[in-house]
Amino acid sequence: MGSEGSSRVVVPRNFRLLEELERGEKGIGDGTVSYGMDDADDVYMQSWTGTIIGPPNTVHEGRIYQLKLFCGKEYPEKPPSVRFQTRINMSCVNEETGVVEPSLFPMLAHWQREYTMEDILMHLKKEMISPQNRKLAQPPGNEEGRMDQKGIVLKCCIL
Repeated sequence: MGSEGSSRVVVPRNFRLLEELERGEKGIGDGTVSYGMDDADDVYMQSWTGTIIGPPNTVHEGRIYQLKLFCGKEYPEKPPSVRFQTRINMSCVNEETGVVEPSLFPMLAHWQREYTMEDILMHLKKEMISPQNRKLAQPPGNEEGRMDQKGIVLKCCIL
């Protein structure tokens, strides 16, 4: 009667994002990674903010990194765009724009629908610990902000 093959239920985009929002609000693991919506009035749930606290025993220790994640209408079929608001020197991040380059960050390059924003942030934190990034000199102070899409200079200071 029915097909013998395995069938998988595809969760609609908005339900998936609501699940991610709920998980992000509860906090993740040891609290060194967090994320949430940028704008509660964003009915399409596209604009998100992430935070990574730099891992110990690296040049990132004690630094707080702010990121922007943008989930287009094709998320989770396609990955979100990810951009560091806080200046950082990492092998997978464009030094000028802060964009995490998909071609240099395997999780984005080989995106799977099951991956989440939490997974991205956790993998970026792991990337900070990797041999090529753990001792990489970082921009001083982070007093300089980045300009967002609307031309507003965003400033963040590392504590």
